[in-house]
Amino acid sequence: MGQARQVYLVTGGCGFLGSHLVRMLVERSPNVAQVRVFDLQLDPALGQLGTEKVAVTLIQGDVSSPTDVGAAVEGADVVIHTASWVDVWGRVPPEKITEVNVHGTRNVIDACIEHRVQYLIYTSSMEVVGPNTKGDPFYRGNEDSAYDALHEQPYPLSKARAEHMVIEANGTPLGGGRCLVTCALRPTGSYGEKHPLMKEFYLAPTPSPATAPRSRPQPCPSLPPPLLPPALPAQPCPPQPCRCPSFPHYSPCQPRTPLPARHSSNMEILGSCGFRLLGSRPVVPYWLLRCLALVNVLLRRLLQPFCSYAPLPNPYTLAVASTTFTVQTDKAQRHFGYQPLYTWEECRARTVAWIQEVDAQRE
Repeated sequence: MGQARQVYLVTGGCGFLGSHLVRMLVERSPNVAQVRVFDLQLDPALGQLGTEKVAVTLIQGDVSSPTDVGAAVEGADVVIHTASWVDVWGRVPPEKITEVNVHGTRNVIDACIEHRVQYLIYTSSMEVVGPNTKGDPFYRGNEDSAYDALHEQPYPLSKARAEHMVIEANGTPLGGGRCLVTCALRPTGSYGEKHPLMKEFYLAPTPSPATAPRSRPQPCPSLPPPLLPPALPAQPCPPQPCRCPSFPHYSPCQPRTPLPARHSSNMEILGSCGFRLLGSRPVVPYWLLRCLALVNVLLRRLLQPFCSYAPLPNPYTLAVASTTFTVQTDKAQRHFGYQPLYTWEECRARTVAWIQEVDAQRE
């Protein structure tokens, strides 16, 4: 990493996380000469981000194709692998999730080795650990905490397999005394502008006209959500990279202590958009929600030959929503010197402004 100018490749670069990383690399990383944006569906707007110092190149391709991946990786210095199928409903066939999340990651690793790319950063997920199907709590755990990770759904299974491959690839010889250095980041939750799940959840219900405000907060400066700067884990220990151990890291995505409950964070955003939480406890008991989730699974199987039916809740989303699962994120600070780039107030205001724009476009 001692070179002055680097070529970065972002797989899934047109997705929610990938597009914000592309912007960050262009705006905030002084050692970047080129950012390659690799995705199956390209966003022409990202191609306009290039500057006199940083070129942005759009590359259309499929991460499940070794040929496409190899062509994109060749000549890169750092690969940030964010391409993934994220499916909590059960809408995507399991074999498709495996093809992209597992085999696609294998293609990226193999291409890095073939083309002697020394640094690979993988976007994993907290769900490689849990919550598990039994609903066991995980309170302020870290990357070494013991937890019975029981996976039944294709998505967490695929992310766990892919993360294992990335960690195992660390230290693979590349020739010339160099080795592949890998890092896996586990986001514990994402929010912000253009988040597809936030948009879908928001558009599903309709806020009460009596409570939905029409005034908009003052917009913050043009900043993306608080993400872990990709240049930090790309520089673990340049003098002797082959001796660098590779560990998963829980990504510190929320610059706030202490962290509130998930529904509290959601309501701090959605409350400004007209939503209200009905009481401090679930409106219906857990056992009834569990029965509803199981009925939804049965209906999905019965209707699968005729239509795509994947409602919420299901057992997986119910476990995620009802299980205490909090993590320590100080390893990124200790290993990479990470500090939040933006405040919670900035991120919340930008997210609220975006949601209100979505609402205005719908109206």
